[in-house]
Amino acid sequence: MRVIERIERQASRLRPDVEELARMIDQTLLQPHEGRAAIKRLCDQAVRYGFGRVCIHPYWVPLCRKLLAGTGVEVITVVGFPHGLETAEIKVAETVKAVEMGVGEVDMVMNVGAFRDRRYDEIRREIEGVVKAADGRVVKVIIETGFLTYEEVKRASILVKEAGAHFVKTSTGFGPMGATIPHVFLIRQTVGKNFGVKASGGIRNFMDVLRMIAAGANRIGTSSGPAIIDGYRRRADLEWSFEIPCNLCPSGKPEARRMPPDVYDYYSSKCVNCVFRRYRLRSRDR
Repeated sequence: MRVIERIERQASRLRPDVEELARMIDQTLLQPHEGRAAIKRLCDQAVRYGFGRVCIHPYWVPLCRKLLAGTGVEVITVVGFPHGLETAEIKVAETVKAVEMGVGEVDMVMNVGAFRDRRYDEIRREIEGVVKAADGRVVKVIIETGFLTYEEVKRASILVKEAGAHFVKTSTGFGPMGATIPHVFLIRQTVGKNFGVKASGGIRNFMDVLRMIAAGANRIGTSSGPAIIDGYRRRADLEWSFEIPCNLCPSGKPEARRMPPDVYDYYSSKCVNCVFRRYRLRSRDR
């Protein structure tokens, strides 16, 4: 909790250039029901706001490449999305096809079930296979932090780095919790300052973004890029609105229906035993 308070203060002092902030954003559209109109809107927004990249399903890669040709906006696609339970061979084949279609980066989902079974060599080989198939392109590995304890987040981050990938990414956006300050901070502390950390999942406003940057993220995945940049332009010079620390902590928002029971109990017990729990109790009385 003290880490959260410290990062909140650091975030309140951050004032990046709007252009710099936009380039950090991977503007994302991964909802399965969206069609061509939404993809065209995504690409228009990316160009208009100066986002560094768009992240979409493989099916939309050719259209996005056509719409974004000559704009400088990179195209990212996902592999093994959203659950990561395809075989390693299928993930490699997906990556090969993505490279053939001309993507600049690949975001792959780690097999969380195999990882939780401690089949670490299998996970390492899976990531190594995708990295090799990516043929020099940036590979980000989604470890889905909402399914993992702090210790497991650290172990997964080490595996990602050892396997030759370029980023640890927090979440798909379809799992529990999304990106949190403690998870991003722990990943950054584990992988060091020269490795990529992408915060993704539930990031909807510019204060969320600045918090993630202060925690250690150097890339942001979000479907709310325009709202984030518009909000930052309007409020960059205004006083920071400090959040109750418990509202930024994984232990303050475990999701019983979506998390493994042992992971839910892990975070819940940390909340019950936390000396800062008074923040949450006071907030409920208001």
